[in-house]
Amino acid sequence: MVIVGDTLLDRDVDGAVNRVSPDAPVPVLAERSTSDRPGGAGLAALLAARRGEYVALVTGLAGDAGGARLSTLLSEAGVRIYPLPMTGSTPEKIRLSARGQVLLRLDRGDAEVDGEPTEAALMAIAEADAILVSDYGRGVARHPTLRAALAEATAPVVWDPHPRGPAPVRGVRLATPNEAEVRHLTGDQAGGNRVAAAARGGQELRGRWRTGAVAVTMGGDGALLCHGPTPLVVPTPGRVDGDTCGAGDRFATTAALALAGGALVSEAVQAAVREATAYVASGGVRAVLAPDELEVGAAGIGREAAGELVAAVRARGGRVVATGGCFDLLHAGHIATLEAARRLGDCLVVCLNSDSSVTGLKGPDRPMVRQEDRARLLAALSAVDAVVVFDESTPDAVLSWLRPDVWVKGGDYGSDGGLLPEADLVQRWGGECVIVPYLDGRSTTRMIAAARHLEGV
Repeated sequence: MVIVGDTLLDRDVDGAVNRVSPDAPVPVLAERSTSDRPGGAGLAALLAARRGEYVALVTGLAGDAGGARLSTLLSEAGVRIYPLPMTGSTPEKIRLSARGQVLLRLDRGDAEVDGEPTEAALMAIAEADAILVSDYGRGVARHPTLRAALAEATAPVVWDPHPRGPAPVRGVRLATPNEAEVRHLTGDQAGGNRVAAAARGGQELRGRWRTGAVAVTMGGDGALLCHGPTPLVVPTPGRVDGDTCGAGDRFATTAALALAGGALVSEAVQAAVREATAYVASGGVRAVLAPDELEVGAAGIGREAAGELVAAVRARGGRVVATGGCFDLLHAGHIATLEAARRLGDCLVVCLNSDSSVTGLKGPDRPMVRQEDRARLLAALSAVDAVVVFDESTPDAVLSWLRPDVWVKGGDYGSDGGLLPEADLVQRWGGECVIVPYLDGRSTTRMIAAARHLEGV
């Protein structure tokens, strides 16, 4: 699935209000937590990736801290980013809340697209199975080169419009404006029957844009589909209340994927209404993103946790990296190796020698730190996503199970030009072996020797 559109940085600041400011009659928010997430097209991409879809995102990213943050959040979720250069600062929406109630929203950022998409981005559009244009009125959907590529695309295109954005390109299978957007785009502010107004506006936009169909989303009342002389009302399975942030993105991505799977437009809209309703009922964007918290958290320890991680990364087309070792007395050299390894893919699994394995390799005085503690220390590092302990003298068995795309070793392995011991094994499933530099002078053996020398002194 390819998503084309504007990405924003959404920041939620939660706190408590216990007093009024002495300077002005306004509440004072005592901040307790702050969380970031992609907004706009970035949120649509993130939600699709969380469902296990392989997602590519063609979007503008500014070269500032906000753009770097967005890139990190999206990459960690497995989204493949095809960035367009931008001038200015990243658009941000900052919500200040207390007890679930938004007190204030602060918008800032003035970034504008200033460059051409890469050939790789255009190829992604041409080869897509499903395309969603998530327009947030900030310029990506207006880009002439992208519009030409979208008009020539063979995949079904769903266009989620914005009042400040351009009209969809020709050949769009389905446009998905909400009621407010329809009123703004048509200028129809007439009162009366809600369904009749949605049908009137949807039919007008369908004719104006020459799209295959227009689905007017109506919040808790479902959607109204204009795809012929008589509109189709698609109600929600039941009334739900909750945070609707991202519900439109869920609706549009579901419809695009259903169309790619061969569904009729009416079937796609019905599936989209069900999915959007379930999304709101489950707690909305915070509940959906809560399992991984959109932040680097504690890694999973054990085969089950590692297996789930690897399966999820592979399901979205990600690259699995693994490394191994004793990691007895964790030091700066270990950290450098782990950080370098993590940058080579979408997750890093550490294969950790057990206590008995370390003893067999290093002698009866090792390890200095037991395996449970070594695993917990590794799991606490931001570069590590999972830890698996193995008892054998070599990691061959666990590697055969994990089948990583990249096997990484740090230090002076291969300095004589030879292959890593695991090279033949890893190549069996098409993986590759990589050596990363090590920090000279850092080693567990030297640390132990220095400590024993001090004891002797």
